[in-house]
Amino acid sequence: MFDRLIKTVCGIGHRTIDRIIRLGFAARFFLYSLSCSGESIRRFPLVIREIYFTGVLSLIIILVSALFVGMVLGLQGYNTLQRYGSSEAVGVLVALSLVRELGPVVTALLFAGRAGTAITAEIGLMKATEQLSAMEMMAVNPIARVVAPRFWAGVISMPFLAAMFSITGVFGGFLVAVPLIGIDDGAFWSQMQANVDFHEDIVNGVIKSLVFGVACTIIALFEGYDAPPTAEGVSRATTRTVVNSSLAVLGLDFVMTSFMLHGGN
Repeated sequence: MFDRLIKTVCGIGHRTIDRIIRLGFAARFFLYSLSCSGESIRRFPLVIREIYFTGVLSLIIILVSALFVGMVLGLQGYNTLQRYGSSEAVGVLVALSLVRELGPVVTALLFAGRAGTAITAEIGLMKATEQLSAMEMMAVNPIARVVAPRFWAGVISMPFLAAMFSITGVFGGFLVAVPLIGIDDGAFWSQMQANVDFHEDIVNGVIKSLVFGVACTIIALFEGYDAPPTAEGVSRATTRTVVNSSLAVLGLDFVMTSFMLHGGN
């Protein structure tokens, strides 16, 4: 019994140390990717190509999800606000919910599920087929040629995807609130315009989307670059990408929200 307890404690310790070491490797990978970004900026068509694959191809799922999220917010918000005689404020509820929280967070989660896994699988397969090793033999830095363009593509794409999510979600809330329920469209838009602050709401949402873009993209890149060169290793890396990105987004959202609310007060 005592030996089993010792083995359990030792196993927890080893796993904790491995996680800390892996986190240090990820930090070094992130800094090295930044230091190799100069070539990506000079060869910006590489970044444009990756923006298409990570951002543009993710746009359909972002817009469809945003439309339904906005419609659900409109229905739930009207059902709640009607009890207090404030049903015309449903536009404010939809807009603030999307711009402050749901827009950046849900976009980041969808981005991790669609683009993040694709990035991890692509780089993992390049490693498994020794394409990265071939680049090194030809004196081509794989970090500068493969990793850095995908990193900046994800960072650039995320704020635009979050903005499109928020705009489409507000439109979905409008479709439910005005034509379906019958709320006055002037009240819907005027209260939204009067209560949504540019700095405290929109700018903070953009900052969140930028941070989420950095986190989700670097996690996907690191998991792909660090994946064992086997089919099983790549599949496990894609799973870790979704799990770690989701946890990172939710944790960072709590931290940034607490700082933003404290700074606003």
